[in-house]
Amino acid sequence: MTDITVAALQLAFSNDIDANIAAVSQMVREAAGKGAQVVLPPELFEGEYFCRVEDEGLFATAKPTGEHKAVLAMQKLAAELGIWIPTSFFEADGPHHYNSLAMVNPDGKVAGVYRKSHIPDGPGYEEKFYFRPGNTGFKIWDGPAENGKTTKLGVGICWDQWYPETARAMMLMGAEILFYPTAIGSEPHDEALDTARLWRRAMVGHAVSNVVPVVAANRIGNEYGQTFYGTSFITDERGDILAELGREETGVITATLDLDRVKRHRAAFGFFRDRRPELYGRLVQDI
Repeated sequence: MTDITVAALQLAFSNDIDANIAAVSQMVREAAGKGAQVVLPPELFEGEYFCRVEDEGLFATAKPTGEHKAVLAMQKLAAELGIWIPTSFFEADGPHHYNSLAMVNPDGKVAGVYRKSHIPDGPGYEEKFYFRPGNTGFKIWDGPAENGKTTKLGVGICWDQWYPETARAMMLMGAEILFYPTAIGSEPHDEALDTARLWRRAMVGHAVSNVVPVVAANRIGNEYGQTFYGTSFITDERGDILAELGREETGVITATLDLDRVKRHRAAFGFFRDRRPELYGRLVQDI
């Protein structure tokens, strides 16, 4: 049996990067104390979600991977605790800027960087002003090893989580658990639109159609009238919720996943056996 324990963090953030890192670090320690081997903080936990407005002065907060405070702090913490921490951050690469994630491993090293592939653009989520579309392609990483087996970790960032292609691509690359750090909440253009249930259904759908556990971490709190709705969760390969948090809760959730059982279930469902790639050409054509 290959058991892997995962965790998701949920909390509110201010514009004090040091205070945010300290709060996340405390919760990472709590998760590790509960046995978590992979701990997922929310998207862009370095500060408030700045993409609600277009402000050229905010580009100055982006840093290269090797210089970003959040990444450096998680590297130190991961090495101390012996865990993986998928770390979301605002990346500067020369003249370019990305919404990125550094996969920090138990050696305190950055195993690689994934740059968000799908970039939203709408009221309250004006990310195209700040971020180029990612140029890394989807990525998976070696995670915890149990009984001589290395777990493959797949990570998408927020808007990526709405796309079935993201999940399926990572699965075809060998992912065994999917992680989605997120910053999502109210829609400034339509106060009646609450996407919390849609957000969850989309990812639960990925779990079911790919027979894979999913871990989603969102932020909470009110930032200049934009309310982030939390509801972070962990689901098993059948879409059943193993752990979750409410809309306003600060907390850590964990779940232990039996990946040998997951593998059996995936084979039994036959979704990958019965794929017909020769029929899917339309999926890679422009609309």
